[in-house]
Amino acid sequence: MSYQTLTYTKEASFLAPEQENIAIITLNRPDALNSMNRELLEELDALLESIRKDDAIRTIVITGAGRAFSVGADLREAEKLAEPQVREFIELGQKVFNKIENFEKPVIAAINGFALGGGLELALACDIRIAAEEAKIGSPEVAVGLIPAWGGCVRLAKTIGRGRATEMILTGGQIDAKEAERIGLVNKVVSADELHSTVMWTAGTIATRAPIAVRHAKRIASKAIEIGMDEANKMMVDACMVCFKTEDIKEGVKAIFEKRSPQFKGK
Repeated sequence: MSYQTLTYTKEASFLAPEQENIAIITLNRPDALNSMNRELLEELDALLESIRKDDAIRTIVITGAGRAFSVGADLREAEKLAEPQVREFIELGQKVFNKIENFEKPVIAAINGFALGGGLELALACDIRIAAEEAKIGSPEVAVGLIPAWGGCVRLAKTIGRGRATEMILTGGQIDAKEAERIGLVNKVVSADELHSTVMWTAGTIATRAPIAVRHAKRIASKAIEIGMDEANKMMVDACMVCFKTEDIKEGVKAIFEKRSPQFKGK
């Protein structure tokens, strides 16, 4: 399938150069700073479904073309919509970002530039966020009479705490990448020249781990703030019992004693 607003490639990791197991999704509307219209969201939704069915893919990277990750919703398109279409547009964004958050395979946001509004909300739906030093991050929606409706009001608070999130949302201000790292909004900040290699190293490392174990660990970690320890303990026991029955755990233990890297098959 060809895409009008995205580019899609598969790359091998440094740790397993013979396997193209990392999916690279690039938002490709650089002239519009990768603002997200209906077409982009629908293409992203379809591409994720295609990746879901591709057993070779172990990790996904989302980034932006040009000088922005994404500046959020395409307001030029949105202002032309009638009220029912506005609701549909908001719900479409929520659907796609929920899909990313709950995706079986880990998703890394490579924040190469501006991540504003819906762009930040997209990054928040990802599991790991790595930013270039030049990146600017913020939730400016209130400055134009909106709120972060693609999950941002909740995901930002879960990520950096209610107080900091409320300040960012209500002031509509921006922070730089170093401040985002300090408050835990991004995992790591690197130079622009190092962004791709750092992201690929992280994605490649994850791609070499046991896929079934990664999937269950991601699912439980995503619920950590919402559930108590009793429920969490039960989920972890159940997940471990699933992992215990896999071929991967046998391969992992065998590789330790044979002093080699394991070759996991996701079975």
